[in-house]
Amino acid sequence: MLQDVTGKPITQGGVRGRKEATGLGVFYGIREVCNMEDQMKKLGLTTGVKGKTVVVQGLGNVGFHTAQFFRQHGAKVVGLAEYEGAIYNADGLNELDVFNHRKATGSILNFPGATNLALNTDALELECDILIPAALENVINGENAGRVKAKIIGEAANGPCTPEADDIFLERGILCVPDMYLNAGGVTVSYFEWLKNLSHVRYGRMEKKFTENLNSRILGQIEEMSGKKVSDAERTFIMHGPDEVDLVHSGLEETMIAATKEIMDIWKSNPDIPDMRTAAYISAINKVANSYSELGIFP
Repeated sequence: MLQDVTGKPITQGGVRGRKEATGLGVFYGIREVCNMEDQMKKLGLTTGVKGKTVVVQGLGNVGFHTAQFFRQHGAKVVGLAEYEGAIYNADGLNELDVFNHRKATGSILNFPGATNLALNTDALELECDILIPAALENVINGENAGRVKAKIIGEAANGPCTPEADDIFLERGILCVPDMYLNAGGVTVSYFEWLKNLSHVRYGRMEKKFTENLNSRILGQIEEMSGKKVSDAERTFIMHGPDEVDLVHSGLEETMIAATKEIMDIWKSNPDIPDMRTAAYISAINKVANSYSELGIFP
């Protein structure tokens, strides 16, 4: 019953895009928050992720891909941490180079051009716009939350911030984007894998060539009417029909954007809701209650 197991190899019914899904979901969720002008104004930040400084604690699968997507979209990853310690470079770090350095030496410490920090928890207190704890639970707590300098915390790990830390963030005006939805990219894409297994058809197989042929026809008409030719790079981009990974990433992006907006709308609609975590809980409880009510389980 392989369709009941997710995260399978591609040859055994797995879905492309599953490996990076959690980190990519974290990026999509934080990016959507950063695109909200009202929230950024409260935090004293500009909109968008481009140019923002990021610190990631944990260079496992989730932390690595989170750092990768932030860097690829114009943010500057200034700090990385693993259990042996942390490193900092104000000019930015490349997560792959750091990963390879750790693979070769057994440690992220002494990475060329970076400053060593004695404790991995020191990374949590670095100056940055966005802090991504992507390793352990309870790493930000009542003892160190007051020293956190980030404006936005994205919980990529499970339960990295304690309730005491939440209270301190509220007092200090720090926005904590909660784990209960932010790190759900992996299970979201596992759901896509389950759907793929039910249909026994690879995503993109039915529409890829149709889309490419249609785009080719449209592009040809535009060039004929305008008398101008598009560049080879633009032609390749426009002509491209979606592969499975394109559709998986697109579905994950839509899921994370919709969830972020829904939680934010609930938070904004009720001044008694103190933070985004509470709004996320209310969103989840409302969905369960509405489902039960519609099924007639309780009035």
